[in-house]
Amino acid sequence: MKSLNIGICGWGNVATGMFKALNDNADAIKLNSGCSFEVKVIGARRDNPKCNPGDTKILRDIFEVVDCDVDVIVELIGGVDVARELILKAISNKKHVITANKAVIFHHGDEIFNAANKNGVKVLFEAAVCAGTPIIKLLSEELAANNISKISGMLNGTSNFILSNMEEGSEFKPTLELAQKEGYAEPDPAFDIEGMDAAHKIGILSSIAFGTPLPPEDFYIEGITSIEKSDFTYASDMGYTIKHLAVAKLENESLELRAHPALIRKSSHLANLTGVRNGMEIDTDLIGKIHIAGSGAGQESTASGLISDLVHLSNCPDVSSDESQKVKTTYKLNNFNDLVFQYYFYLEAEDKPGVMASITSMLASKKVGIESIVQKEDHGKNSVPIILITDPFKEHDHAELQKELLELDSVKAVRSIRIEAE
Repeated sequence: MKSLNIGICGWGNVATGMFKALNDNADAIKLNSGCSFEVKVIGARRDNPKCNPGDTKILRDIFEVVDCDVDVIVELIGGVDVARELILKAISNKKHVITANKAVIFHHGDEIFNAANKNGVKVLFEAAVCAGTPIIKLLSEELAANNISKISGMLNGTSNFILSNMEEGSEFKPTLELAQKEGYAEPDPAFDIEGMDAAHKIGILSSIAFGTPLPPEDFYIEGITSIEKSDFTYASDMGYTIKHLAVAKLENESLELRAHPALIRKSSHLANLTGVRNGMEIDTDLIGKIHIAGSGAGQESTASGLISDLVHLSNCPDVSSDESQKVKTTYKLNNFNDLVFQYYFYLEAEDKPGVMASITSMLASKKVGIESIVQKEDHGKNSVPIILITDPFKEHDHAELQKELLELDSVKAVRSIRIEAE
């Protein structure tokens, strides 16, 4: 199958970006892959003034696209319920499916892949995780001979853009507004800044690397809204920066799955990835640690991921290596409260004798060791910042410790961030 007839469902920025790339880069695609593609029909409830589809057939009912003479449906409508219905209809009509929709894969992946397997078609989703950064095929094909023990990284470009700017001295709110102005963040940015986007992506990557189900069990998700600009200054003084990390880690037949802010060493590869860049580290047994980085959003990068799936489908139409063929495993998902971390604590305390002693005494009573504790310069109102790095202890005790520190008479405010082990 060296040529494909395509039906696109959805006509927003991602769909128009792919349409333009297929036309503008047709010669390069054919030269590099030997494949040719033709968009036969577009399902669009309304026109998009930013892109002229020319003579391509337009249908206002996206479900009618499935009934047309096409080889593959490219689902770009977003959302979950309608997308699931459309994908399952395409599969039942023996159409291959390509999607950039991480939410529908996260919530209904197993159902979709099983249906594709029964109907002898492929469902490909390279662009659903980190847009054009080639992580899906890397895990499922190029690293197929490896045992993977950990995947970690920044999987949301919006969060990385905000945190990178805060590291340079900006406040959270104006940086978020800038991200929205530049098109990196949605008008309602909650999905990105509360960690759900990264959580969906790490859930999908865990399914590929470890065979965990889609959807996975509930796991710990935390966003970036509680981080302050000053945290970057204090972290930097100790050789750290702050990133929003998504982690899937397999150890002793037990799986960690989590997405939250973390301090990481400034000397690490991930620490140096700024702006809207996505970056991942993959720990393997045969070739060691792999680093991969690239743009995680935008028309062009998403179009690149979608077209890579079209090329893959054109060259490898057989479903024998498809994700739906993989046997799902039943690794125990670790309780997040049982995990062990070091912690960074920021405490705002009254500038008076005995404060440090009361804090260290509190930690000693909880059997929490201290790696370092530093009192910074008075920042007014008779209060001083105290920066504390603990020895490793269980997450189970973290919230209680934070609560009891805040109950000390001399302490006015407390916040904390986990430290990711190297």
